[in-house]
Amino acid sequence: MSGPVLALVMLGLFIVFIFLGFPIAFTLMGMGLMFGFYAYYQPAQPFFENNIFYLFTQNTFSIMNNDVLISIPLFLFMGYIIERANILDNLFLSLQVALRHIPGSMAVAALITCALFATATGIVGAVVTLMGLLALPPMLKAGYDEKLATGVIAAGGTLGILIPPSIMLIVYAATAGVSVVKLYAAAMIPGMLLAGLYLVYIIVRVVINPKLAPKPKDIDQIGFVKATYMVVTAFLPLAALILTVLGSILFGLATPSEAAAMGSLGGILLAVVYRAFTWERLREAVFLTAKTSAMVCYLFVGSWTFSSIFSYLGGESVVKDFMLSMDFNTLQFLIVAQLIIFILGWPLEWSEIIIIFVPIFLPLLEHFQVDPILFGILIAVNLQTSFLTPPMAMSAYYLKGIAPPHVQLWTIFKGCFPFLGMVLLTIVLIYVQPTLVSWLPDKMYNNDTSVQQAPVPSDGSVMDPSFLK
Repeated sequence: MSGPVLALVMLGLFIVFIFLGFPIAFTLMGMGLMFGFYAYYQPAQPFFENNIFYLFTQNTFSIMNNDVLISIPLFLFMGYIIERANILDNLFLSLQVALRHIPGSMAVAALITCALFATATGIVGAVVTLMGLLALPPMLKAGYDEKLATGVIAAGGTLGILIPPSIMLIVYAATAGVSVVKLYAAAMIPGMLLAGLYLVYIIVRVVINPKLAPKPKDIDQIGFVKATYMVVTAFLPLAALILTVLGSILFGLATPSEAAAMGSLGGILLAVVYRAFTWERLREAVFLTAKTSAMVCYLFVGSWTFSSIFSYLGGESVVKDFMLSMDFNTLQFLIVAQLIIFILGWPLEWSEIIIIFVPIFLPLLEHFQVDPILFGILIAVNLQTSFLTPPMAMSAYYLKGIAPPHVQLWTIFKGCFPFLGMVLLTIVLIYVQPTLVSWLPDKMYNNDTSVQQAPVPSDGSVMDPSFLK
C-alpha cells in the first residue's frame, strides 16, 4: 500500500474511532505510533530503535517547552477561581439593577455576564452551565419567553471562543505559528461586533414585543445609591481585571503568559476581597486547571505526532493536490474550508478541530493568498455556529442538562436560531470587509517585530519527520 493511500486510511480510521467514542488524544497518539512504526520500519532494526519513538519524544518535549502555551493554564486558573468564588452571582444582579430601564434588562445582563465570564475562562460548557443555573431560573420566573432566555445563554456562552483573551486563539496561534498578540487584536472588532449584534437583537425584539421579557416587579425598589454601590463593587472589579489583562497584551506591556499570570493573581485577590477565598475552592480551581491543561497538552502531543506521520506518508500532499485540482479561487477555498470546519464542529470540540484538522489547511493558505490571522478569526466565528446548530448544538445540550424539566430541547434550539443568523451575518461581513479583522493589528503592529510569535514550522507540524529517513 502506497504512503498517500495509507495516510488516507489513517485519517479515515481516526474518524471512525472518534464516532465509536475512543478518547481522542490517546487515539491520535496510538495511531501516530502505529502507522509511524510501519512507515519507519526497517527489518534489521531493533523494535525500540524505530524512529517513531524518537519523533514522539521530540514532539512531546517541543510542545511542553513552548512558551506560548504557558498562558493556557494561567488563563484557565483565572476563570476557574472566579467561578469557584461565586463572583458572578453579584455581577449578574448588579447588571440587572444597572440596566433596569433598558428593554429586556435581565437578558441583556445575562449576555454581558456570559461575555465577561466567557472571556475569563474560555470554556463554553462551564459558562453555559453556570449561567444556566444562575440566570435562567430568574428570567423564567419573571415571565421571560423560554426561547429568548435560553437562546441568550447558549449564544452568550460561546463568545469566549472569539473575544480575547481567548484560549482557542492561543491554541490556534501555536498551531499556525502566528503572533498571539496580533490574533487578539484581530479578534477585537469581530468579537465586539457579534456581541453588539446580540444586544441589538434582544433590545429590538423586546421593544417590538414587550411580553417576551417582562420587567421584574421588585427591581425598581432598589434605590440609586444602592444600585451604584452594587455596580461599583460587583461589575467594575471584574471588568477592570479583564481589561487590564487584555490591555497589557495589546499594548505590549506584557506577553500573554505574563498577563495571564497577572490575571490569575487578580482572580485570587478578587476572591479574597469578596470573602469567598477558601482552601477548598482554591484546591478545586487548581484541580480543574490541571485537568483541562493536561487535556489540551495531550491533544497537542497526539495531534502533532499524528499530523507529522500523516504528512510524512504524503497525506498532506494528497489533500493539497485535491484542493488545487478543484481550481478554486480564494473565496471559494475559504467557503469550502469553513464549511468543512463547520461540519466538524458537530461531533468535535474546538480544541480537536484546531489542533488536528486546521494544520491540513495551513499549507494551502499561501497558495490562495489568505492571511493566517484572517483564517483564524473566521474559524473562531465559525465555531460559534457549531455550538448553536442542531442537531449537535453542544451549547443547547449543556443548557438542557441543567434547565428546568419543562424547558424542551427543541425550545432551546429555536432560541438559538436568531443568534445563529447573527453569527452567519458576522461571517458574511468579514468576507465582504476583511479590514474588520486586519485594521486594528495593522494599526497597532504594522512595523512591530517584537510581538510574540509561536515557534512552529511552516508546515504546521512540530518537526519535519523527513529528516528521519
